[in-house]
Amino acid sequence: MKELSALKALLSTPKKIIITTHANPDADALGSSLGLYHFLKNRGHEALVVTPTDYPDFLHWMEGNDDVVVYSEKSLQKVTDLFAKADLICCLDFSGLNRIKKLGEMVESSKAKKLLVDHHLNPEQFADYELWDNKAAATAELIYDLILLLDGKKEINLAIAEALYAGIMTDTGSFKHGSTSAKIHRTVAELMEIGADVNKISRLIYDTNSLNRLRFIGYALMEKLVVNVEYQVAYFVISAEEHERFHLKSGDTEGLVNYALSINGIVVAAIIMEKGGEVKMSFRSVGDYAVNDIASKYFSGGGHKNAAGGVSDLGLEETVEKFKSLIPKFQQTHNQKTK
Repeated sequence: MKELSALKALLSTPKKIIITTHANPDADALGSSLGLYHFLKNRGHEALVVTPTDYPDFLHWMEGNDDVVVYSEKSLQKVTDLFAKADLICCLDFSGLNRIKKLGEMVESSKAKKLLVDHHLNPEQFADYELWDNKAAATAELIYDLILLLDGKKEINLAIAEALYAGIMTDTGSFKHGSTSAKIHRTVAELMEIGADVNKISRLIYDTNSLNRLRFIGYALMEKLVVNVEYQVAYFVISAEEHERFHLKSGDTEGLVNYALSINGIVVAAIIMEKGGEVKMSFRSVGDYAVNDIASKYFSGGGHKNAAGGVSDLGLEETVEKFKSLIPKFQQTHNQKTK
């Protein structure tokens, strides 16, 4: 880890610490944040998690959720004051400040020291302390490693263990992804020995669907799934009207893209969704097909080789046409890389 001794020295006395993560936090983002939050609080620091947007209801069970500050116009002054007074800002599960929306400007202008803990490609060089590994299965895995580096293994309690397990479970696709390592299984075993209830956590995250979400998934699979057999691509296009029609909440479209990827013979899947005045893209792939190249080159995004995201400054229909026009190019580029 970059500058570990300096970080230890900083944390040797109580500090005001902000922990933040990417917009639309998933289980890894929130689990990492709350895991670190509990650890720092237990060591006597004045810590607080601040997220740039809200997040799904199925993550609200994590201990410490009620203390999270969600950035909004209503909380703007409070968040501004918190950043102004912070001694340390911990940036978890994102590699660039553009991933935290308006909080990025606050981080950049803050005089506080910055800690980056992340596993995404190409991290920006803005942090004073850095624990980065793109081979890590989840940022929650790295938070566990950080706690060990800070000599805190015996301080990992149930709240920390369950938050970190949630992040690891989801970012490994319930231990199905290629990033699942022997090390991650050993880490999970240790979290279970502390008391993490893996059955409970799995049910809370995966089996707490709303009726609207289930009806939406059925509709999307029947009416909105497009399959291009020739290029082994499948995708969904979801409009703002459809988003409103099914009263979708944050997280309700999560996992939809994986249904497209599960089709026999499909190697690339995408969801193109219009929401809140912008068009968002989510990509998934199998094998050597690097969708982070697609996201970064054409849709102002990035991520992992097999899981990435982006945004489009075009309208929904124009974005779909752009995506369709690029499909043959994706395949050609992939074939050239794998020769």
